[in-house]
Amino acid sequence: MYINSSLKQYSDDLAAKLPAPGGGSASALNAALGVSLVSMVVNFTIGKPKYAKYETELKSILEKSEKLRTEFLDLVDLDAVAYKSKNLRDALDIPFMVARLCFEGIKLCPPLIKKGNINLISDVAVAAIFLESAFSAAYFNVEINLKSLGDKKLSKAIRKELKHKEKMIREIREKTEEKVGEIIRG
Repeated sequence: MYINSSLKQYSDDLAAKLPAPGGGSASALNAALGVSLVSMVVNFTIGKPKYAKYETELKSILEKSEKLRTEFLDLVDLDAVAYKSKNLRDALDIPFMVARLCFEGIKLCPPLIKKGNINLISDVAVAAIFLESAFSAAYFNVEINLKSLGDKKLSKAIRKELKHKEKMIREIREKTEEKVGEIIRG
């Protein structure tokens, strides 16, 4: 599918009159870009004497961001497959997983404000923005699929979880932007 194709091919297919990829797949790609930025910041930090005392934590963050990056890239394709198969449960589960993983990804950003390479501080904010936007996009896809599925009990449980995560993600992004802005403006 798309994991081994060019960005141009993906973008062309996304823009075309095709049933997939669509918004769910694009949200997974956006999330992959967000955690890729987290990995980049860590990769530019590890090995620098100034940040040596954070090395263990940074390596843990990198391991998590790389795992998430792989999962998001898989979800880019899985969402397109689920949509084409017209399996409503899969079409619901994929964006729900994207949303859940965005929550895990954005939690990697705040420690990098202090412990990441200061020269890449703006990339920490961009990562948080991408992960919040990917969460929001996935949330919309969850909602449309819940409507089609018609399971009120399941819908209530999923909405409750996502509402809680939405609030926390917004807070993390806002605090990250605020602190990064203070550092940039000096």
